[in-house]
Amino acid sequence: MNQKPEVTGFFDPRTWSIQYVVADPATKACAIIDPVHDFDEKSGQTATFNADRLLAFIYARGYAVEWILDTHPHADHFSAARYLKGKTGAPTAIGERVKEVQTLWKGFYNWPDFPADGSQWDRLFAEGDTFKVGDIGARVMFSPGHTLASITYVIGDAAFVHDTLFMPDSGTARADFPGGSARVLWNSIQALLALPDETRLFTGHDYQPGGRPPMWESTVAEQKAGNIHVSDGTTKDAFVARREARDRTLAMPKLILPSLQINTNGGQLPLPESNGVRYLKIPLDVLTGAVWD
Repeated sequence: MNQKPEVTGFFDPRTWSIQYVVADPATKACAIIDPVHDFDEKSGQTATFNADRLLAFIYARGYAVEWILDTHPHADHFSAARYLKGKTGAPTAIGERVKEVQTLWKGFYNWPDFPADGSQWDRLFAEGDTFKVGDIGARVMFSPGHTLASITYVIGDAAFVHDTLFMPDSGTARADFPGGSARVLWNSIQALLALPDETRLFTGHDYQPGGRPPMWESTVAEQKAGNIHVSDGTTKDAFVARREARDRTLAMPKLILPSLQINTNGGQLPLPESNGVRYLKIPLDVLTGAVWD
């Protein structure tokens, strides 16, 4: 925890996502966390604006990419992990329970031959696994609740929590996706809040409540003191009741169906068909009961 990586966040206003470059200042080694592959759902166009912005920053700093890390299969944007692996040669990684998410969604997409074994990534991390970014030690915390497979990367004094804790004025992530659970999410949050108070927490989304500028860094102490959903004094039952009530009012993310097709496949876009065009497969009436926007 006494090692302090350099952390640079890149906000994507189209998806309210924050992507990270995490670097060891001594060795110039870095990891990329939760990169976005751009997609315009209206026209069907894909692009790599966000990923190329990360690469430009990395090259300008003289960094060498050692890891491309996803915290979970995202429901609101495509992962650029596969694209960045092609550009850098760095290995990709995600939590090992992505296999459960793959099994769940291969049924939704009617993909009987889809390999739900995690082979789309170079490494599958389990709870407590360790690795390094340069000379900075890193470990993995299993953080389910938002999804079955969510993990937190603790790299030096920095924890990358993505859809678990948001900034204190935004609270916590929803837990109503297939495989999600508000009670499980509470347990994951408590494990994060048990980290040392000075631990820097980096979230994966910011929805800019009140129209404030985007923010993504807090500390464990700040979350315990001020998070609107889980600050000191909140009980598990009160949290679960509030989270489930809130989730019942939320529409599904607009990109959940195309995103899970891409992200359960490691960020691989569909292969071109005989006419050279790629096609998304969108199942109808599988997320029944979802709120209409």
